[in-house]
Amino acid sequence: MKYQMTFKRYELKYLLTRKEKEAVLKSMEPYMQLDKYGRTTIRNIYFDTDTFRLIRKSLEKPVYKEKLRVRSYERAEGTAPVFVELKKKYQSVVYKRRLVLPESEVMDCFSHGKPLPDASQIGKEISYFRNYYEGLQPTVFLTYEREAYYALDGSDFRVTFDENILYRQDNFSLGSNIYGTPILEEGETLMEIKTSGGIPLWMSHTLTKHQLFKTSFSKYGTAYMQIEEERREGGKQYA
Repeated sequence: MKYQMTFKRYELKYLLTRKEKEAVLKSMEPYMQLDKYGRTTIRNIYFDTDTFRLIRKSLEKPVYKEKLRVRSYERAEGTAPVFVELKKKYQSVVYKRRLVLPESEVMDCFSHGKPLPDASQIGKEISYFRNYYEGLQPTVFLTYEREAYYALDGSDFRVTFDENILYRQDNFSLGSNIYGTPILEEGETLMEIKTSGGIPLWMSHTLTKHQLFKTSFSKYGTAYMQIEEERREGGKQYA
């Protein structure tokens, strides 16, 4: 079981209240449908250096930035498939390079510094990334509950709603239970619009009608900033 995928698209983010989410969902009803997975819990392991070099650079908002994570869409262990993702952003366009491999193989490779069992172009890019950023290690385990909607017209337009976003710095297992520190306020939802083209007119009208404005929001970045705040309060900072 090995395969790869590549995505190129724009990702626009909005922080919504419960009332705003309900309004958006109502406007979506004629045009979009919840995917077959319904509400899923996504687990992510983010890799970085011991000084958080990658996310620190990303928060400076450079023209180009990148990150590496391992993700599962359900509790995953052994031969269960997980996604090794190299995510890049250049001039507002998101490029995602993804491998799908068994959980046990992926975690064994990352734990022992071995190359992934994949010689594809994406596999080579991930290998180069790991070698370039020497000393990568699991730094943040991040989970959230997601509802994903797809367009009924067959386009690649998608909308996701993420809630109960939690982070922690222990128990980096994709088969673990869900717990951690929240990064959203009570009742808050992160909506993401994903598209390789423009936003449909009906969605543009919805955003305008309810005065919803896109925001710059990184789940991993927000978790890091909370971690750094705790370190500062404890009198310790990164080098």
